[in-house]
Amino acid sequence: AVGFLLGGEHRGMRNMFTMMNAARISVGLEGMAVAERAYQQAVDYARARKQGKAPGAREESLIVEHPDVRRMLLTMRANIEAMRALLYRTAMHQDLAEHAEDEEDRLRHGHTVALLTPVVKTWCTDLGVSLASIGLQVHGGMGFVEETGAAQHYRDARIAPIYEGTNGIQAMDLVMRKLPVDGGGFARSYIKAMRGAADRLRAAGMAESAPPLERAADGLAEAAAWLTEAEPADRLAGAAPFCTMFGIVAGGAMMAEAAAAAPDRSAKRATARFYLEQILPGASAHHPAAVAGAAPLFALSPAEL
Repeated sequence: AVGFLLGGEHRGMRNMFTMMNAARISVGLEGMAVAERAYQQAVDYARARKQGKAPGAREESLIVEHPDVRRMLLTMRANIEAMRALLYRTAMHQDLAEHAEDEEDRLRHGHTVALLTPVVKTWCTDLGVSLASIGLQVHGGMGFVEETGAAQHYRDARIAPIYEGTNGIQAMDLVMRKLPVDGGGFARSYIKAMRGAADRLRAAGMAESAPPLERAADGLAEAAAWLTEAEPADRLAGAAPFCTMFGIVAGGAMMAEAAAAAPDRSAKRATARFYLEQILPGASAHHPAAVAGAAPLFALSPAEL
């Protein structure tokens, strides 16, 4: 009877974590979805609102013609496309973890889902907040007028980094449980595969966009290796910046694959190039914090904070 009860408890815990992991991926999807709606509304507003004169214009211009507004809209669109691609890829691995014919394949896909789940939940929900904020910025002062709905998107996005396990907890899970799998070997192999997308870019005639992906993947691999060997406190201190870094690089690999498969001069290639050359380099900014260790975080006492 005791064995039965313990077995039932084990199955219950396993079922609970299966539910939680599915929910975390769904919350990542929520972050992307709110960002997508914020983008749709922002671009519609930018195509209708006139303000100032764009470079070279003689008359008042639609704000969509201003370079700064273009940058905001492209930042939203490119990040959303990267999030969507990573979510689709994670869903594919989730299906194959259950239904692939070969047991070894099922195990490999299961490890991939486990590795990507905290990244999807954290990166997509954090981006949901920041992109909804950009959408509000596109509206200017009108964004604070409730009738526009822009501020509502921001409020809706803000809960996603909190529930189903805060993003800090997700990052801790990544570095303490997922990164050490196979002595860090599984994560290394996944990062190496992401780096390989640069070769597809070169083969597709987008060689100029390949080096940023290679540099970002190399930096991620270095941080992963450091964290795998670090003391627990140092790993926990670098967890959040590493998780963000992982998401940015994974998004870059997804965009590279999409661009390589897309027709020349397509919108997909344009947004992928923007992501790879102007967003992806930002991943390196998280590297110093990921490998800094815990000492800088405890330089002040609780009373001094």
